[in-house]
Amino acid sequence: MARASAKVELLRNVPLFSGLSAKELMSLSRLMDEIDLKPGTVIIREGNTGGEFFIVIEGTIEVKRKGRRLARLGPGDYLGEIALIDHGPRTATAMVETEARLLVLASREFHSMLASDPRIENKILRTLAARVRDMSPTTPH
Repeated sequence: MARASAKVELLRNVPLFSGLSAKELMSLSRLMDEIDLKPGTVIIREGNTGGEFFIVIEGTIEVKRKGRRLARLGPGDYLGEIALIDHGPRTATAMVETEARLLVLASREFHSMLASDPRIENKILRTLAARVRDMSPTTPH
């Protein structure tokens, strides 16, 4: 089982949570479960809706879109952070390549935390807005 400080460090490296304090990250880490998965397990399937966010602790995860490999994720990598917010369709399929241990955060727990502490929600919304702004082409005003 990952130590609480290790969970916080993993969360600290996720851009969505970059604006949160150490205390807020600790609260978030308490909502996450650790799961062990066997090779061949599909974590998320392209086109399906979902609300879970995952961080890889150990092992490797293959990510494909329309059957083409996009990435191989390993310890410290993460997937599904946007699904926490919008419950939209998954844009890729992620399958366990080697035995893996992941942290998982379900949308229900995440939204419960946001409802109980609007400051956290505000920080996450500001982070999302900054990411969208960075992706948008600049236009003259």
